[in-house]
Amino acid sequence: MHLIRRNRILRQTPAIRAMVAETILRPADFIAPLFITEGTGVREEISSMQGYYRMSIDKTLLEVKELWSLGIKSVLLFIKCKDELKDNMGTEALNPNGLMQRSIKAIKNACPDIVVMTDVALDPFSTYGHDGIVEGNEIVNDPTVEVLAQMSVSHAEAGADIVAPSDMMDGRILAIREALESSGFTKTGIMAYSAKYASCFYGPFRDALDSAPGFGDKKTYQMDYANRVEAIKEVMMDVEEGADIVMVKPTMAYLDIIREVRNNVDVPVSAYHVSGEYAMIKAAAKMGWLDENKAIIESLTSIKRAGADLIATYFAKDAVKLIS
Repeated sequence: MHLIRRNRILRQTPAIRAMVAETILRPADFIAPLFITEGTGVREEISSMQGYYRMSIDKTLLEVKELWSLGIKSVLLFIKCKDELKDNMGTEALNPNGLMQRSIKAIKNACPDIVVMTDVALDPFSTYGHDGIVEGNEIVNDPTVEVLAQMSVSHAEAGADIVAPSDMMDGRILAIREALESSGFTKTGIMAYSAKYASCFYGPFRDALDSAPGFGDKKTYQMDYANRVEAIKEVMMDVEEGADIVMVKPTMAYLDIIREVRNNVDVPVSAYHVSGEYAMIKAAAKMGWLDENKAIIESLTSIKRAGADLIATYFAKDAVKLIS
């Protein structure tokens, strides 16, 4: 045979494949989620997330310093609120001495240059486990948005670089932007969970924060996984309202959505490789059904290839060590 084009020429060796690779993972691509709990010296493994932990602030600071030393530039904070502090209005979320606010301050003091992102939603603080205020059996939108805006300002006051509203209430990005501006926090960014689907893959996360909904589900505010056009509409609205970064969540079953979003916006796109996706890889690897390290890199590469600029993943530290 005499072929003009032999595509396999550029696949022959690891060096050639690396030279022509279209998608490259970097440590700075990753956002490391951190679960923080009260106490001292606490490092509790999350039962449904093998190898991932809830940590007290002192242990979290050690983790943050290690992440920074590996080249990971950003962390996303979630806190486990004590049951006795939960109510329907998210009162503890606004406490200037609350666990979230203390965590932000401690991390920025210990590692000033790391980008601190903070979860903005009421589910960790709610007796109902929902992302908003409950009236009857309804999660009400506008009163929730008012609290989310106050919550964002509280995080900014503590030193957060970027607030990350994960609630999916209507109009909350504009309300948060206006609240930050009017409070003088003109340098605080917003990473909007713009296309957050009502997914079964969040289960282990809810174990981590004890934040499963006490009744019903979250389908009246999180998106229907059957919909694609709706995701673009939601994302574009968030950009118009002042989002600096938009997010798609989850990832592996939503790679088409990540690509659609990337094709339609001119702001950075993030994607959240969620707890259920993490747990599936861990469980399959434990059973010997796949190679964990290869699955980590292949999964994260596919997310970036689909169009994500940033990836929030529980594999952040493992991935950096593998690509190094």
